[in-house]
Amino acid sequence: MAIARDESSTTQHALPMLLTYLSTLAKSSDAGLQDIAVQEFSALLFGRSSRDQFWRQRSETVAPLIGILQTAAGLKDGGESSANLWRGNGTVRTMGFQGALGAGVGLQLLYHVLLVMWQMSFEAEEIGDELNDEYNIVLLYTHLLRLSPKEKTTRLILSTLYNLLDKNQKSLLPTAVLARLPSLLDNIGSRHLTDPDLLEDMESLKTLLQEYTTTKTTFDEYVAEVEGGHLRWSPPHRSQTFWAENARKIIDYENGEMARKLADIMRKPWDNDKQVLAIACNDVGCLVKEVPEKRHQLEKLGLKRRVMELMQSDDENVRWESLRALGGWLKYSFDQQ
Repeated sequence: MAIARDESSTTQHALPMLLTYLSTLAKSSDAGLQDIAVQEFSALLFGRSSRDQFWRQRSETVAPLIGILQTAAGLKDGGESSANLWRGNGTVRTMGFQGALGAGVGLQLLYHVLLVMWQMSFEAEEIGDELNDEYNIVLLYTHLLRLSPKEKTTRLILSTLYNLLDKNQKSLLPTAVLARLPSLLDNIGSRHLTDPDLLEDMESLKTLLQEYTTTKTTFDEYVAEVEGGHLRWSPPHRSQTFWAENARKIIDYENGEMARKLADIMRKPWDNDKQVLAIACNDVGCLVKEVPEKRHQLEKLGLKRRVMELMQSDDENVRWESLRALGGWLKYSFDQQ
């Protein structure tokens, strides 16, 4: 595209309208039109100013690309896709280079979408956290890496992940570990890979993750999981030793930030993953048990009220965990009478 490297004021004025037009093609149900739009996006993203504008219009530009990637991974849109990613679900079929991934996303379109996202990862320091908060990019890319059928797509996925994780180590490395990216990289290493850039990126990513995992603690793992907003039955939740050693630390962490995050998680219905609510009730019950004098602080956040509401849940596990959590409150209430 002629204006790809033109950063004049006239071009910058026209760019938002051009991106809006191309986004209508990217949202089309016609794969050919989608591919045209994505290739034109790529042609526009050579300069930082164009990437900044692309990100500012992300509801039009990035969102449809994420939708294509979710479809390629065999996932549905919305909350269900996030739940399926954490459960490791998603189906894919490959039929050679000209084949299709999930729901008919061709390899050519997949490659071009990954190319655009790789170009955007050059701005990882500025957009990485928001990209992950809004689109679960680390989890999605870990899943795509597991399914990637060609070295050229694997290379782009690895390079994008490295750019994102390297520039946002504190916030994104914990998510990558929870998504089991380190073990996945070990599995990929057993494949017969020949691309030197791919191998270099994979080693760099392995080193980055190894340096993090050798220094992180179980408390760090728990904080990362809660901050990620999606709970799973990872080891800390069922460990009495963990709660005995860390319950007070969790409540006091950054002036109650963890308790507020738990409250935020519990406010959501989690219709497609009720397990999250069961785990949250378990955690609240453990906090009350280990630090009963702080239960009023938890009540102010609405946690006791929400636990009582969840006793009416149609999910048996949620009802059981909410009953156990409420039992802690009642125990200390009776003890003080």
